[in-house]
Amino acid sequence: MKSGEIVIEMEKAEAKPKPNMPEELAAMMEKQGYHFVGRHSATKICNYTSDSLKGGESCYKHRFYGIRSWRCIQAATAIGCNLGCTFCWRIIPEEVGFKWNELNAIGEWDDPEKIVDGLVEEHKRIVSGYKGNEKVNIERWREAQDPAHVALSLTGEPLFYPKMNKLIGEFHRRGISTFLVTNGTLVNALVALTTMPTQLYVSVQAPNRASYEKVVRPKSLNASWDNYLEFLRVFSEKQTRRVFRLTLVRDLNADDAKGYAELIKVGKPHYVEVKGFAFVGGARGEKRGLSYGRMLRKEEILKFATDIAEEAGYRLVDYHDHSFVALLCADEEAARNRIIRFEK
Repeated sequence: MKSGEIVIEMEKAEAKPKPNMPEELAAMMEKQGYHFVGRHSATKICNYTSDSLKGGESCYKHRFYGIRSWRCIQAATAIGCNLGCTFCWRIIPEEVGFKWNELNAIGEWDDPEKIVDGLVEEHKRIVSGYKGNEKVNIERWREAQDPAHVALSLTGEPLFYPKMNKLIGEFHRRGISTFLVTNGTLVNALVALTTMPTQLYVSVQAPNRASYEKVVRPKSLNASWDNYLEFLRVFSEKQTRRVFRLTLVRDLNADDAKGYAELIKVGKPHYVEVKGFAFVGGARGEKRGLSYGRMLRKEEILKFATDIAEEAGYRLVDYHDHSFVALLCADEEAARNRIIRFEK
């Protein structure tokens, strides 16, 4: 390479935007496997993507909905979050010593096309390194170079990103199905969402007001219980596959099946995922006050899922052992059509 070309390459590298967050926090996240894309997006290979490439376990989305884990991008469109949920496995900045205004940190939002380009390229770059692993299924490795699904659930609250309609449209234009997971606080952003993801999730952190306020540890005024109920009402009207995701922690929110059933009646999801909490990542932090003993056993998850199903009039149809998650379906039609026919 000539000297002039070297200078150009160095200028390009310097021009690459840095994530809008403290450098030390970004460095910590990079050590944990995060790959930043632009100012506020990121991807990180999921353990199930890694395992499935090597012929191992695929995630519950593969079992429940037919998604091929080795062709899935795990991504975030807005790194910041307005909640500090007790059970969350992600980094909560203030718990690790960072005073970062993550709710007002962006300044300028990246274009959807650049985000999709960056996420796809980073995903391909990450999985390319698996080719040399003797355990890798080479056919799956080839398919992984052409991702067919993105889970907008890695970290932060995706609906902070104001160009979500165009972003989802861009993924779909490229034949990539979308799972979007929101925390249920940004009602106006949900109202503005008119290009629907393939599957729209809302996290259901607690069955009632008292438990909710204890679990979510809100960082903003729009994270109230009343606001959450309004979010579920708007959610119920969205014309796409709707899913509730429950994360249950012993002695915190794994009670009041009737309360969860009442929320289901408000949000009218087609599917409900009843998942046991995992004592991993940020959830191990001393400030969370959790422990390994707060994890539910399989029989407890199935019993509670059955109780919710009976109260809500839903059906328990499946369970994924490795993820500790049970699947409820609203009716026979939802159960029959749960496998997504969208992938390339």
